[in-house]
Amino acid sequence: MKADSARAPRVVIVAGEASGDQLGAALMAALRAQLPGVQFAGIPGPLMKAAGCVPWAAAEELAVMGLFEIIPHLPRLLRIRRELIRRVLAEPPAVYIGVDFKEFNLSVARRLKAAGVRTVQYVSPQVWAWRERRVHRIGAACDLLLCLLPFEPAFYAKFGVRAQFVGHPLADQIPLDADRQAARAQLGLAPDLPVAALLPGSRAGEVARLGKDFIAAARELGALEPGLQCLAPMASATTAALFAGAGATEAGIRLVSGQSRAVLQAADVALVASGTASLEALLCRCPMVVAYRLGGLTAWLLRTLHLVRLPYFSLPNLLAGEALVPEFFQQAVNGRSLAAALHAQLRDAAQRARLMLRFRAIHEGLRQDGAARAATAIVALLDEAR
Repeated sequence: MKADSARAPRVVIVAGEASGDQLGAALMAALRAQLPGVQFAGIPGPLMKAAGCVPWAAAEELAVMGLFEIIPHLPRLLRIRRELIRRVLAEPPAVYIGVDFKEFNLSVARRLKAAGVRTVQYVSPQVWAWRERRVHRIGAACDLLLCLLPFEPAFYAKFGVRAQFVGHPLADQIPLDADRQAARAQLGLAPDLPVAALLPGSRAGEVARLGKDFIAAARELGALEPGLQCLAPMASATTAALFAGAGATEAGIRLVSGQSRAVLQAADVALVASGTASLEALLCRCPMVVAYRLGGLTAWLLRTLHLVRLPYFSLPNLLAGEALVPEFFQQAVNGRSLAAALHAQLRDAAQRARLMLRFRAIHEGLRQDGAARAATAIVALLDEAR
């Protein structure tokens, strides 16, 4: 079942969270430059929707994390998946592109590829870190895997999965040299007082698990740093309400709608939930502390079955191959420990200077005009089938 290549190409594209929405919007723009008249539909976030993706459902409806935490949401997710597959098969597009949100998108792609629809997964699952056996399912689901990290294609090559490193679009979007004072002026911050950024996650579950400890850390750090200005860029109204409800505003934390990049460029230090936010902090040259907390049952299973294979979980440390920034996982996440690590990041001038050099080198390596390279790879895939 193939799309009609004589017509303007149709692309079905699906994202499930804020980071995927950013990547998807950049990819849509790059595809438009290479495929005149291309049309988009699927499950977009707000940026993708603004870029012209016709919404069949909202990305926020998919934003769930954890092995067991997903269970209460399964009926809704399964309904959305069934309807998505039905619509794609009823009028097959030139290609189905899953942007991040791996479990959902790969399960859909597997069904579509079996029916003859070309499929692309943009952002690799972290099978190189845990549950390596999933690599065979990825090969069965994807005609092409677009990787944001430079070490990923070599891993997939061992299993015969077609994968290509395209660079990370965020590395292209964020300048190599951020103007910290301009960012502070944009946000109305005092130029000579310390600034801390708090990014407790783009999903409601992350904020629910990390919010109170992030707020406690801000209080502790404020006691150590008089005049500290704390900002929290929030991914959505839902996460903002959760963070405010956990006591953020009472702790003197200013909530900002979006603007994570400006906040990170303005900040002297950041406390971030593990994920794309830690990479964004690196690209903005912001020293950071990274925290991650799963539901108890999920964390127990990962530890008991020894499913995690890497010594680090944050992207800065994985990309550097060393412990560049402090990481805190599960029970180690608490206000006092996080504040102490943040304070050290603020006060250790030699470490800050080293971080700036390492962050820049990583930035340059990821700066590959990623969205354009991803679009070129997708167009090449489509050309092969003509």
